[in-house]
Amino acid sequence: MTRRGVCLVLSAPSGTGKSSVGRALLAREPELSLSVSATTRAPRPGEVEGVHYYFRSLPEFAALAAAGAMLEHAEVFGRHYGTPRAPVEAALAAGRDVLFDIDWQGHQQLRLALPQDVVGVFLLPPSLTELRRRLETRAQDGPAEIERRMASAHDEIAHWAEFDHLLLNDSFEATVEAVRCVLHAARSARHRQPGLAAHAAAMLQREY
Repeated sequence: MTRRGVCLVLSAPSGTGKSSVGRALLAREPELSLSVSATTRAPRPGEVEGVHYYFRSLPEFAALAAAGAMLEHAEVFGRHYGTPRAPVEAALAAGRDVLFDIDWQGHQQLRLALPQDVVGVFLLPPSLTELRRRLETRAQDGPAEIERRMASAHDEIAHWAEFDHLLLNDSFEATVEAVRCVLHAARSARHRQPGLAAHAAAMLQREY
């Protein structure tokens, strides 16, 4: 029986392991796909339109946002990023689940746009000390960038209560399995299974 898909949001401070958890979920859940964002930045070598991003000019992006064709969007360091509405709604209607790797602001906007479809999971690091250690092991991050990310982490964590589920990512495998449990439970919500709900109602009309 057909069901409606789930918008699964993973959000966390940088360095918490959100991207790694997301990649593991995509590898283990064939009905789950990563949302493809639109961006105003130029394509990088090897990036493919519609696979990595939808590349749009600033006027094109602004027009889409003004027309309500973006579920969520934001400006990051002078570049605009957003989630096109049409591909997500098509996936949900077809019973396919969509994974979002977005911050708390994107989560707020997405929940306003699709209030019945969003399940939010916020990942916490074991401690701020451990988060700093992880950031310091990244070769590309200098001291100033680490301080910026730590300040941003504080702002991100302040919004944990806006999410449906809160997980401590102190064990990678345990975290992946916990998020999978959240996804599997969301799939069985009554409002996502109109066919099964009708089947249950029909059973009450039959004699036994």
